[in-house]
Amino acid sequence: MNIKTLAVNGVLAALYIAVTMIVQPIAFSNIQFRLPEMFNHLIVYNKKYLFGIVIGVFLSNLFFSPIVAYDLVFGVGQSILALTITIIISRFVRNIWARMAINTIVFTFTMFLIALELNIAAKAPFLITWAVTAAGEFVVMAIGAPISYALNKRINFEKLI
Repeated sequence: MNIKTLAVNGVLAALYIAVTMIVQPIAFSNIQFRLPEMFNHLIVYNKKYLFGIVIGVFLSNLFFSPIVAYDLVFGVGQSILALTITIIISRFVRNIWARMAINTIVFTFTMFLIALELNIAAKAPFLITWAVTAAGEFVVMAIGAPISYALNKRINFEKLI
């Protein structure tokens, strides 16, 4: 990994942590309305953003989660799984809007892991928790798609890293 990639991923992880800290009260509940999840769309521009996103998720869960041990396994695992699926699918899809739609669907669907985590750790009902956490994830990712697209026009995420 070159210095530029390392630096950009460090900034991304720091931004993920900072935004998580701001929305902490609603980022770790059954609702899971975690605004920094919109950074997940960076993966559709360049797979090298995986490191910054995963490190941001890991450190946010380590510092702010009320159920740290579970979040370090399930939360980080869900991010790695969803990002990896999106990277693989993106090899076959060229349209950036299609990639973001797929990314949104993948992250929304894989919220079953977070529902399972909350079921195990807090005895939350699995199906209801999956529906609610998936809805929160979908809203954040849907809001994040046009924002990342607009920012990409100015920043060019593909070549930034």
